[in-house]
Amino acid sequence: MASRNSETNSSRQARIAEMRRADQSRDRRNKAIAITASAAIVTGLIGFGAWVMIDQQNKKEAEEAALKAPVAGEQSWDAKKLGRKHVETPVKYEMTPPVGGDHNPRWMNCNGDVYKNPIPEINAVHSLEHGAVWVTYNEKAAPADVEKLAATVSKRPYTLMSPVKEQAGTIMLSAWGKQLTVDKADDARVAAFLTKYVTGPQTPEPGAACTNGLADK
Repeated sequence: MASRNSETNSSRQARIAEMRRADQSRDRRNKAIAITASAAIVTGLIGFGAWVMIDQQNKKEAEEAALKAPVAGEQSWDAKKLGRKHVETPVKYEMTPPVGGDHNPRWMNCNGDVYKNPIPEINAVHSLEHGAVWVTYNEKAAPADVEKLAATVSKRPYTLMSPVKEQAGTIMLSAWGKQLTVDKADDARVAAFLTKYVTGPQTPEPGAACTNGLADK
């Protein structure tokens, strides 16, 4: 009887030992799986983070390159040769609309101001000196294009808009020493010109006001 009890206890202990070994083996396997999965996740996150950083850097470099490059079709004048005196007398400009030159001491308000009627060039040039972009159009411009341009200008500080009947181009954008002519408001160069030249590097007086000037609407 004692021998059978001894064999039973030995068998029970053997089963328990086997179960423990199985549990330990399962724990080791689960830990290995968890470690492998964690490593894969970490590697994936590192890889994704690196890709995001590279992508952001590439976009930044592309934007910087775009800002440095001239807008396709733009005309440029030597800023050093454009007069900047304040005068009370009329000024005859060499281009229409003017992109610089002597001007009235008072600027046109250019805080997204849309003028329905022609404005004095001599005041608008002062706005360009402060970093504004002046959007102009003639009678060839479609009403829908005029409306779209007005919506764009009205949302953007350091811009102004007015009709200029005498200009050669249908739609023209002027900054100090820079000018672009387009036929339609949805031309991608309109946005490019605004991005590059609204208070851009060509601005003779960066930080100067575009409010508290002349507002003849």
